[in-house]
Amino acid sequence: MADRTEPTTTRLAARAAAYGLGTGLAVLLLVGIPTVLIPNPWFSRMVPTRPRDYLFLALTVLLSGLLGTTYAFPAACPLQEGKLTAGGFLSFLAVGCPVCNKLVLLALGTNGALRYFEPAQPLLALAGLATLGYALAVRLRAVRHAWQLPPT
Repeated sequence: MADRTEPTTTRLAARAAAYGLGTGLAVLLLVGIPTVLIPNPWFSRMVPTRPRDYLFLALTVLLSGLLGTTYAFPAACPLQEGKLTAGGFLSFLAVGCPVCNKLVLLALGTNGALRYFEPAQPLLALAGLATLGYALAVRLRAVRHAWQLPPT
């Protein structure tokens, strides 16, 4: 007699992988294209990209993809859904050109953007990564509890 849980587990794993890849790709494109970390003809950047921008983007895509996989599990905590958006937005601010952001320019001017906002960008990136990491931990804990899996 065939095991009936295998197709369900296989389908769930495939759905989780699709959610994770889809979320990671969406974050990569939504953050990478406007910030010109992915070169494109639609946007330009006045301040050159820095190696840390690519690192923060890669970590954001990785955490977002992992968080996206948890959406395939019905037991995951729905209260953390806004954290994906918040973490992605903070990452967008962290890796973007400091003088290309119209809101920053309006609030601080060009000199203020370079003097105050640019040095704060790594802190924004860390806050975004912490937000994504927290949401991932909470959702994984809910899945583990619902499925009664031992903690890792």
